[in-house]
Amino acid sequence: MLFCQMPKPDTVTWTAMIVGYVQMGNDADALKLFYQMLKEGVKLDHFALSSALGACAGLAALENGRQVHASAVEAGFESSLFVGNALVDMYSKCGIIEDALEVFDKMRVRDVVSWTAMIVGCAQHGRGKVTLQFFEQMLIAGLKPNNITFVGLLYACSHAGLVDEGRHYFNSMSLEYGISPTIEHYTCMLDLLGRAGFLDEAEEFINNMPVKPDATIWGAMLGACRVHGNIDMAQRTAERLVQLQMEDSSTFVLLSNTYAAAGRWDDVAKVRKLMIGRELRKQPGCSWIEVKAKTHVFHAGEISHPQKEEIHVMLEWLAAQMKAVGYVPDTNFVLHDMEEHKKEHHLSYHSEKVAVAFGLISTFSGTTIRVVKNLRVCGDCHTALKFICKIVGREIVVRDANRFHHFKDGQCSCQDYW
Repeated sequence: MLFCQMPKPDTVTWTAMIVGYVQMGNDADALKLFYQMLKEGVKLDHFALSSALGACAGLAALENGRQVHASAVEAGFESSLFVGNALVDMYSKCGIIEDALEVFDKMRVRDVVSWTAMIVGCAQHGRGKVTLQFFEQMLIAGLKPNNITFVGLLYACSHAGLVDEGRHYFNSMSLEYGISPTIEHYTCMLDLLGRAGFLDEAEEFINNMPVKPDATIWGAMLGACRVHGNIDMAQRTAERLVQLQMEDSSTFVLLSNTYAAAGRWDDVAKVRKLMIGRELRKQPGCSWIEVKAKTHVFHAGEISHPQKEEIHVMLEWLAAQMKAVGYVPDTNFVLHDMEEHKKEHHLSYHSEKVAVAFGLISTFSGTTIRVVKNLRVCGDCHTALKFICKIVGREIVVRDANRFHHFKDGQCSCQDYW
């Protein structure tokens, strides 16, 4: 490695390496390099700091993000526009939208990136109305929205069920702001219609698109079919998806899950046999939690953690406490044909529940539990976490593949619309 052979890399060289790691999605190594840069006493610049904050955002590593924030203040870059924008993004993606707003309010100068970061952040946290208010304030401030701004707006409308507002903003892109919708905007609009149950309109929307639908579009449509149990439309959509990307397992997994939810196990078997024939594997679900600046990863169905015995005890205690106050496991979310008691056991060891159990035994009473999952949180876990947060008297924040869920006092911020 050329970098390691350099006698004394300067700030630009260190920063280039950190930026490179972040751009490749290697956030953990980017963060390690940043800390090494600090240890070596190399002078920081706003590019290194903003990139390190980007790495923390990607990992949802809040404690590390706070440490980088402190380094920015110490180095005199707290008022930097680049660093400010990165801080807003980091705190949003680490689950603390209030801290993102605090940073935003203190910024002396804000550009379209600053406003868009808040719009996207509020959207990801399910604050649909607040997102639209930020957009109106941005216009009053005299700034023109860009492509990403509208992605945030449409995303917010989709996850808050604001169908009419979403239609308005989508049409205003070209009519009022001269911005041609990209495939990302069409995907958001399709997701908006699909979530709301307008499946026929969504299908017509795809057929009338001026651009060729890609796998993301058809994937969103298939996901909506699964949520609303429209198997016939799911089959048509899956056929289109298979034509586009033969090697992507997610198409087959979504179709298999749709059949499983309807109890059509013979069809599930056929899809899985097809996957085996094409050597396709389902992406395994995993969740992770940061405790004392260290990330702990858990996979569904197995616990290989050094504290596995304590985690088992906590999971059993939580299960007993939940059932005592009315929780009934929803075995419809076990997408395997097995006996009922085995389905319940399978559900109790979903990765997000295991991560939460670890968080409860590893942090002080009253501490917010923050978990990240690589896939969409399952419906049973969503219900269980509402019970758990009330039982233990703690807020639980889960960032899944689509959005944030803030569980508090027996409720979720998504209001069960997700």
